[in-house]
Amino acid sequence: MKNLLSLFITFLLISCGSRNLKQDENTDFIIAFGSCNHQYDPQPLWQPILKNQPDVFLWGGDNIYSDTDDAARMKAEYQQQLDNKDYQQILAAMPVLATWDDHDYGLNDGGREWHFKDTSQQLFLDFMKVPNDSPRRSQKGVYSSEVFETEKGSVKIILLDTRYFRSELKKSEDPNRRFEPSEGTMLGAEQWGWLENELKNSDAGFHIILSSVQVLSGEHGFESWGNFPSEVEKLENLVVSSKAKNVILLSGDRHISEFSEAVIPGLYYPLMDFTSSGLTHTYEEFSGEPNKYRKGFVVKDKSFGIIRLNFEENSAILEMRGENNKLQQEYQLDFQ
Repeated sequence: MKNLLSLFITFLLISCGSRNLKQDENTDFIIAFGSCNHQYDPQPLWQPILKNQPDVFLWGGDNIYSDTDDAARMKAEYQQQLDNKDYQQILAAMPVLATWDDHDYGLNDGGREWHFKDTSQQLFLDFMKVPNDSPRRSQKGVYSSEVFETEKGSVKIILLDTRYFRSELKKSEDPNRRFEPSEGTMLGAEQWGWLENELKNSDAGFHIILSSVQVLSGEHGFESWGNFPSEVEKLENLVVSSKAKNVILLSGDRHISEFSEAVIPGLYYPLMDFTSSGLTHTYEEFSGEPNKYRKGFVVKDKSFGIIRLNFEENSAILEMRGENNKLQQEYQLDFQ
């Protein structure tokens, strides 16, 4: 009876999201990420994120809400976020990397047409404390990458810019959709070339590619890579041809969280797009939408993502977590 009680308590702790895998021998590297964060709203998820002891935090876009071409206003709104005491603990505890989405880019649903993008890029880099002499200051777009070394292997994190070069979207005449698929570019020629090099010339054990908008789920008619189907195909083909190990896609933007998974010809494992959104506000009225790639269910509560990587088992545990560090949903990827 005592053994059965112990087993029940262990199961209960895991189900309630109380486990701390940082000390678990099966966890070699922990990534936390999130998106859609309003700088003036309560931010209840920073402390739960810290409880997971991540090795890095990734901003997935809409890191602030500043739809403006007023530089002084955008600077002040970034400062509002920097002044958040709980976020300051994140900055002190771990490296923070980021891409942007439309609301910190400055234009809702904006792409390459945005006249303010070069100024907003510099303000974004200021927020991220990028040195003035960094090559990123003269680069067009905020895409970047970083490699993290562990005792058992390396993790390459690639952050895409899906705004600076993106073609204009084709508006839909269907009242139930915002956009329709069309021809155009998501990343632009220069960024595509950079991404190819980042994948083909990498020996990392895991590759994490962060896109501010969803890659696989595109039936809903909102912003996604699905508005440019040829770009989705191009990315999938690159993941296969590059032979980069263990690629996982991350995304934000939607104010919901979900797992999407696709079987790609030539890829020896399913390609996962883990969407985590949002940190301060969500699509509370969400009642359903099609997604042929969905695994599990949609979470519409405030949420952040955790990815726990294991080099020896060649696996990743993906977790959606919310207030009080509650485990909302998890999924295990085995790269075999």
